[in-house]
Amino acid sequence: MDKSLIPQLVKDSPWLEKYASNILDRLEMYKATLGHIEYEYGSLLEFARAHEYFGIHFEPFRNGWIYREWAPQAYNIFLMGDFNGWNKYSHPLKKDVRGYWEIFLPYEQYKDSFVHGSKIKIHVEGKNGALDRIPAYIRRVIQNEETHDFAGQLWFPNEAFKWTDQDFDPRSNYAQPLIYECHVGMAQEKMGVGTYMEFAENILPRIKKAGYNTIQMMAIMEHPYYGSFGYHVSNFFAPTSRFGTPEELKYLVNKAHEMGISVIMDLVHSHAVKNVYEGLNEFDGSDHQYFHPGERGYHEGWDSKLFDYAKQGVRHFLLSNVRYWLEEFHFDGFRWDGVTSMIYLHHGHVSFDDLGKYFDAGVDVDALIYMQLANKLIHDFSQFAISIAEEVSGMPGLCRPQSEGGIGFDFRLGMGIPDFWIKTLKHKPDEHWDMFEMWHELTNRPKHEKTIAYAESHDQALVGDKSIAFWLMDKEMYSSMSKLQTSLVVDRGVALHKMIRMITISLGGEGYLNFIGNEFGHPEWVDFPREGNKWSYQYARRQWTLVDTDHLRYHDLFEWDKAMISLIKAHKVLESGHANQLYLEPDKKVIAYERGGLVFVFNFHVTESFFGFKLPVPQKGNYHIVLHSDEKKFGGFERIEGNPIFPTDRKNNIQIYLPNRTCVIFGKK
Repeated sequence: MDKSLIPQLVKDSPWLEKYASNILDRLEMYKATLGHIEYEYGSLLEFARAHEYFGIHFEPFRNGWIYREWAPQAYNIFLMGDFNGWNKYSHPLKKDVRGYWEIFLPYEQYKDSFVHGSKIKIHVEGKNGALDRIPAYIRRVIQNEETHDFAGQLWFPNEAFKWTDQDFDPRSNYAQPLIYECHVGMAQEKMGVGTYMEFAENILPRIKKAGYNTIQMMAIMEHPYYGSFGYHVSNFFAPTSRFGTPEELKYLVNKAHEMGISVIMDLVHSHAVKNVYEGLNEFDGSDHQYFHPGERGYHEGWDSKLFDYAKQGVRHFLLSNVRYWLEEFHFDGFRWDGVTSMIYLHHGHVSFDDLGKYFDAGVDVDALIYMQLANKLIHDFSQFAISIAEEVSGMPGLCRPQSEGGIGFDFRLGMGIPDFWIKTLKHKPDEHWDMFEMWHELTNRPKHEKTIAYAESHDQALVGDKSIAFWLMDKEMYSSMSKLQTSLVVDRGVALHKMIRMITISLGGEGYLNFIGNEFGHPEWVDFPREGNKWSYQYARRQWTLVDTDHLRYHDLFEWDKAMISLIKAHKVLESGHANQLYLEPDKKVIAYERGGLVFVFNFHVTESFFGFKLPVPQKGNYHIVLHSDEKKFGGFERIEGNPIFPTDRKNNIQIYLPNRTCVIFGKK
């Protein structure tokens, strides 16, 4: 191969040289696809405007409403709703040669019936029969509380929402994302579904106080089943009405921006709900309009449908969806769900023990091209928009620019880190914790790609698993979290909870994520109302009174998390490159490293504290403690007294006292 053609990804990673032609082929296919779009539409941004053409829109120059739909295999389509007494056949759409259907409703004739808040559907006749459906580009969907069926809703508010976030500057958040993963519906303490407004008023101030600079919102796109956690999407352009109106979601985002907090959305383009009546499945009567036909279009593990990313109509739909959420709701980016499943035809259900598996016939190149296009679109729209991939296989170049042979994401989730913590807590007694393994799991990431580190997310909090706090303290969390009583189990759990979070955030990546409530060790799993729990909301909420009660240890854990986040932000630790190991001793269970100008020291030993411990430091001078986990206000035992100065000796060591199950962070005076 001509060396001038070798992608930068390969130049930076010589171990990929064998696959240089594969990477170059992908790059050329991406360029060809992008070139075709730009030739036909002028730019990728212009291509991503399908939502401005399809769906329902008022056209002032014609003085009426136009409704358009892409449904190439449909025989007939009819618009129906409150405006025509739900007559299935009185308002037929006309089809053109492209498979686009449309109908025009003059304002003077329909001004009193085709109105804000009224319900609509379409009646589609196709190969699968005659079915009542919800328009694909509908902006709002509501559920009938009595019949439980869903319908589209016309949404023509009298006034457009007035944004006041013009001065919001996301650059510092983009450089060092500290992400608070949250779910609007389960964010309140009440036994019920929370709302956008309640989240804005009650939860955003908590997130601001905790120091996080970004929120990642789950379950925003409409989904028929609440218990799906938002991952079985039916209506991609409709913010879920369970939590309120579109304007109330905009209010939430606007308020977050006014508080300096970025807002990213959990984007589900990896699959869609299989429901025919609510979603896209068999929309035009065929099984292959939006999805692959047959077995390839069905994900057995998720019981859902899989998009055909090679089709122009599907790309038009999905890329426009990306632009829609960025533009209409001012989201600052996305966390992409199920990227591994998208990338591979086998959905990642193999062992990636050979580099060839990243480039063989098991890779869905069309999905890769779609993600390259989507990431270009995101960054063309805003250079400070964040794109995060939930990807577990370690696909090379995932977070490298497309021009270098990459896929174009900004960050990947460090999914191996929470797996490591859970496996360690489940299967190893404390005295068998492996310091070398811990260092490897927290530092094993590509040098040229950024990672979001996390100890646990919503995945680890779901029923069937346990949060870290639950693994550490289990039933003691219900009886022994008061500071007025003693519990060796809780003492251990509180100490390790703090250490696990600090070593994860300071060593594991270039960003950090926490799931709502886990910062203070929320005592229960997440379980949405379902038949198996008698439709209870007991575990689909967050118990904020626990952290608000000073005499409970939940309060101490929150104070530690707040101090930890503040320290990381102030010293720009996540921006400072990979950590420099200073000391690792497996028998003493001690790890020390430098990052961001700070020295982090961890003593995971079960019983041994070390007096006069010689700690190597990177520079000569005087050091002092900037934070340690044994302070009483953090639930510690105050074994480190005062704020002494630690001068270096001739070998660049400082002598310190290092209590067991404690982390101490030093700064240079």
